[in-house]
Amino acid sequence: MHDHRKLGRELDLFDTDPLMGAGLPYWLPDGAIVRHTLEEYVREAERAAGYRHVYSPVLGKRDLYETSGHWDHYREDMFPPMDLGAEQVVLRPSLCPHHALIYRSRSHSYRELPLRIAELGGMYRAELSGVLGGLTRVRAIHLNDAHIFCTLEQAVEEARAALALIARAYADLGIRASRYRLSLPGEGGKYVADPRLWRRATALLREVLDSSGIDGSGIDYEAAEGEAAFYGPKIDVQITDPAGRESTLSTVQIDFHQPERFDLHYIGPDGAKHRPVMVHRSVIGSVERAVAHLLEEHGGAFPTWLAPVQLVVLPIAQAQEERAHEVVRRAVARGLRAEVSGPGDGTLGARVRAARLVPYQAVIGDREADAGLAAVRLRDGRRPGAVPVAELLERIAARAADRGAELWPAA
Repeated sequence: MHDHRKLGRELDLFDTDPLMGAGLPYWLPDGAIVRHTLEEYVREAERAAGYRHVYSPVLGKRDLYETSGHWDHYREDMFPPMDLGAEQVVLRPSLCPHHALIYRSRSHSYRELPLRIAELGGMYRAELSGVLGGLTRVRAIHLNDAHIFCTLEQAVEEARAALALIARAYADLGIRASRYRLSLPGEGGKYVADPRLWRRATALLREVLDSSGIDGSGIDYEAAEGEAAFYGPKIDVQITDPAGRESTLSTVQIDFHQPERFDLHYIGPDGAKHRPVMVHRSVIGSVERAVAHLLEEHGGAFPTWLAPVQLVVLPIAQAQEERAHEVVRRAVARGLRAEVSGPGDGTLGARVRAARLVPYQAVIGDREADAGLAAVRLRDGRRPGAVPVAELLERIAARAADRGAELWPAA
């Protein structure tokens, strides 16, 4: 069983400092590579699915969150407001109010819908010290978030497509969903008091779940009261870590509340104003929680495309170091992440052990250097033997491009 907190420090991926504060991790270079690669994967997947990316500020006036309903229903999880002259500003607890304003800033025709707005943005939650832990519960969150503004008739298909996008990402990342949950409101004043909107949104999400899945025959799910967002029900994709702890990674929500609060509209084919539906969705949730889960799922042995270092070149002696650096230069030119571990780093056996989590090792001795070869060692223990450097780089690039799990498939 792996603990991402221990692995993160051992592998120099991330750390914390009490002077920065609890729940505020910083990312070291190798961790930044994993995070950047994951972020770019999600952006690429979103672009291919018709999303357009935006940036919005991490601060907002208190009035913004009063309009959205966060101030009334979510205040205990927000940081206190800061006084700036006659105004009060707040570190945002969510991106959706900002995206609602971005939508509202321009007039929209029904021909533009669905309009899919995505952002990987920062937000802040005033978590108590006792619940903070590693990357799974933090105060500074970087959320893969998106909001789809669409007609009522488009909402089910958009939510269904979001679930399919989540499933594809999980397959590429090697993540398994443990269950799907339809999160409904519970007792108390946490939730917006509008039974009509709750019924409409819940009925649509049930339709999404009942018509999704591989063959459209539906997804097995469980309903859970008390787990909804304050403004509406949601589909939660649950994951389970090696210790058996369950958490939510991805979500899909259908929201009628915020379009009303922000008076959002589009011009319909009849020339009149109509209210859009707002579909919230997150493919990998927070980057922090996603990396924590991937660390524990793979034990630090990331898939080739996600590994901080994809190839380490091991010259046996100093005489082969220049050739090793040449291999690395060629690898970098192919877009690969590679480095040299030379004799100054220890014996060959020690260097092999130090690079045990790197997918590919290329050992270069006199014979390999003279013939333009590399003796290949794989992370799984196999030794395919000496191959031309060009072939090795082609194989690694192919595995990184197709995000395949197999390191050395049969020809």
